Amino acid sequence: MQGVVVSASPEATAAGVEILERGGNAIDAALAVQFALGVTEPAMSGLGGQSQIIVHPPDGAPFVINGTSYAASAIPDVIPERALVTGWTATTVPSTVRVMDFAQRNYGSGTVSWADTLAPAIRYAEEGFEVGQFRALVYQRHEDDLRESPTAAPMFLMPDGALPQLGDIVRQPILAQTLERLARDGAEDFYTGAIAAEIVADMNRFGGWISADDLAATPEPRVQQPLATTYRGFDVYTLPPPAGGWVVLQALNILEHFPADTLSAPDAGRAAALLQALRLAHRSRNDTPETDLVNYEKDIGQKISKEAAAALSQGVARSHRDAGGETTHFSVVDSDGLAVSVTASIDSYFGARVASPSLGFLYNNYMQSLEEEPGHAFSVAPRAMPYSSMSATIIAKDGSPVVILGSPGSARIISAVTQVSSHWIDVNAGIEAAVSAPRVHVVPDDDGRDNAYVESTFPGLDVAAMELDLAAPQTDLIIDGLNAYFGGVHAIALENGAWRGSADPRRDGASGYAKAR
Repeated sequence: MQGVVVSASPEATAAGVEILERGGNAIDAALAVQFALGVTEPAMSGLGGQSQIIVHPPDGAPFVINGTSYAASAIPDVIPERALVTGWTATTVPSTVRVMDFAQRNYGSGTVSWADTLAPAIRYAEEGFEVGQFRALVYQRHEDDLRESPTAAPMFLMPDGALPQLGDIVRQPILAQTLERLARDGAEDFYTGAIAAEIVADMNRFGGWISADDLAATPEPRVQQPLATTYRGFDVYTLPPPAGGWVVLQALNILEHFPADTLSAPDAGRAAALLQALRLAHRSRNDTPETDLVNYEKDIGQKISKEAAAALSQGVARSHRDAGGETTHFSVVDSDGLAVSVTASIDSYFGARVASPSLGFLYNNYMQSLEEEPGHAFSVAPRAMPYSSMSATIIAKDGSPVVILGSPGSARIISAVTQVSSHWIDVNAGIEAAVSAPRVHVVPDDDGRDNAYVESTFPGLDVAAMELDLAAPQTDLIIDGLNAYFGGVHAIALENGAWRGSADPRRDGASGYAKAR
């Protein structure tokens, strides 16, 4: 079968296909996609972020490469206002470079090199990429943020100071030099070499908290068993804490309590069932979050049990939180059937809104997921892990992967992954229909009247009768009637004996097919 790559930019998809056609496997291609996305979709991910990976070999057990990042080791007792949201103090120690290097060293094909996987990203940074519709809308929304940042503005505005528009060519020569250095000197340079020294100089110059010791101590990612449940005869695998995959599994378990025919058509009945299941799962997450991000097995096992879903289906809890973050996701499968699902992020759009002037990449703002309140389960602390909604997922049947998917969008990740998974299984209309179908989302509220977000009108859907308040999502990132607020799923599914990719029409992404070797 052909290898397939689906990502949020056509350039990154082409980079992954290029590596597959050179003899690389899905892991090698994932590296090329990751680095190319950091260039061509820089508002979402990059060298300054973190990445989480789930892998399913064609004939083996799935596993997770847990690439969480960590807070710096020295945090002041008094946190300045908004220090966890923007600026150099808002960033956790970037883990993406460490994670991708670890993945290739341990699971790559050995056919293509580290430098080979960076080559497409270097090319896009030097020669430029064409701004697509979604990326142009993102630049437009965040124009003030970029212009107000003395370090980000030179990177992202056009040479004449104009905002990039649809069709413009954006070049990043400073980032190209950093990527070339990374290709030549290896990943360790980011943590103990010349790149590390530049990062520390940034932190010292601008008041950041990351030290040389923090970078040098960045651990290799943990290889873990994924969380798992079954859904109507399929096995569903996803990311463990600190990611949010357990909430997807809980939502699917709740959906199993609805008759299959209720979910088999994209109508008001299906939308109502989704709203109820997502309401219960999001409330459960916020009312009883997983507070032990290391020794979570027993508690999470109970949360994702069929018994817990049955209990939740009979009652609801009070909850409140829907953090505002952004992310990217891509899926890869090679001709041997090795499936790789990767969610990567710098958290908010344009991360901490600050960049390394000498290195050309944005820093993340994952510190915002931590709480300033002392004694809170997720309080700011040295080496704390940021709480995340990442839910890269693989669905399998009879021990082999059949669907690879994930999404950006903060808590909407959970809603999007749940809905696309259910649509592919319950509606059974194919992966393109599942990805493009209108979505819903629920944000629980402390006032007892939860907020429902509905992307499209479903005739007969009575949100008020469900004791939900219909809320209006942001509308400045809409393409052809579909709203990027509801995520950006990039998925691959095995259909009629062949892999088929589907890029979310809410973004600029594309599916790419490698020529059979």
